[in-house]
Amino acid sequence: QVQLVESGGGLVQAGGSLRLSCAASGRTFTGYYMGWFRQAPGKEREFVAAINHSGGSTYYADSVKGRFTISRDNAKNTLYLELNSLKPEDTAVYYCARGPFITRGYSSAPASYDYWGQGTQVTVSS
Repeated sequence: QVQLVESGGGLVQAGGSLRLSCAASGRTFTGYYMGWFRQAPGKEREFVAAINHSGGSTYYADSVKGRFTISRDNAKNTLYLELNSLKPEDTAVYYCARGPFITRGYSSAPASYDYWGQGTQVTVSS
């Protein structure tokens, strides 16, 4: 069992920044891809970013590329998402999730992620 707890969300003005954290406990997430997803009201959950087991490879949705940065600290069992140049359309609940094991390769599909946090709200005002 893996428990994931997100933190760091909040209300920020357009152009501002936030840093989200996702603390993992229970069975380690070492060896697995990790990802961030978001879900806005009335919309489906969408992929934001993913990172491989070592942190050496990262993947981003086109909508956040160049503005968001995903990273991980395996010694601390923590995943991060740095959000910069925020836009009102970034408003959503942000979720971290455990992805495929390294041997299965990268995926951006929510169905490929088996453990999810409870989410943290990010609201960007115009």
